[in-house]
Amino acid sequence: MSLVQLLGFGEQGWGSTLLLALLMTVVLTIAALAVGAVFGALVAAAKLSRSRTLRIFGDAYTTLFRGIPELLIIYLFYFGGSSVMTAVGRFFGADGFIGVPPFVVGALAIGLISGSYQAEVYRSAVLAVSRGEIEAARAIGMSTATLWRRVLIPQVIRFALPGIGNVWQLSLKDSALIAVTGLAELMRTSQVAAGSTHQYFTFYMVGGALYLVLTSLSNRVFDRAEARVGRSFRGTLARH
Repeated sequence: MSLVQLLGFGEQGWGSTLLLALLMTVVLTIAALAVGAVFGALVAAAKLSRSRTLRIFGDAYTTLFRGIPELLIIYLFYFGGSSVMTAVGRFFGADGFIGVPPFVVGALAIGLISGSYQAEVYRSAVLAVSRGEIEAARAIGMSTATLWRRVLIPQVIRFALPGIGNVWQLSLKDSALIAVTGLAELMRTSQVAAGSTHQYFTFYMVGGALYLVLTSLSNRVFDRAEARVGRSFRGTLARH
C-alpha cells in the first residue's frame, strides 16, 4: 500500500481516524486547561491568603502535583478510580469490574497537574499588579467586586497570558500520556495504526508532525491574544 493510500481518507486509509484523534487531543487539552483554571485560581487565592492554613494547603497542592510524575498521577486516577468504582458497585450488588471513563480521568488528572502550574502563574500575575493602583481604587471608595472587575482581572489576564500559553503547551504534551488508558487520542491512535500496518516509523512521524502543527497553531493563537490584550490595555490607559 502506498503512503498516499495509507494516510488517505479511503476505506483502508487512516487519515480520518488520525484527524478525529487530533480533535480528541484538542478537546481533552481544552477540558484539562479549564479544570486547571478552576483549581489554579482557588490555589492561587489560597497561597495569597492571610490564613497560614490556606497557604500551607496551597503549597502542598503545588508541591504534590508538580513533584509526582504525570504518568503516575494518571495511573493513580485511572486504576485507583476504577478500583473505587468497582468496590462501590459491589456494595450495591453489581458484579464485575467497573472502569472510569478515560476522557474524564484524562481531563481531571491533567487538569490537576495543569492547575498546579496555573496557580503559580495567577499568583505571580496578581503580585505584578501595582499596589498603588489598588490603594488608589480603595481610596476613592471602590468596592471589592468593582476593584476586581475593573483593576485586577484585566491586569491579571494581561500578566498571566504568556504563562497560560506555556501551561497549554505542557498540557498538550501531557495529553499523550492518556494513551495508557486506551482513549483514542493522537498518541494512542498513532500506536494502533503503527501496530496494525507495521509502518511504525511512518505513523510515529505523522503523529509527531501533527503535534508540531498543534503547537505552532497554539503559539500563533496565544501571540495574537497577547498582542490584542496589550493593545486593549494601552487603549484603556490612554483614555484615562
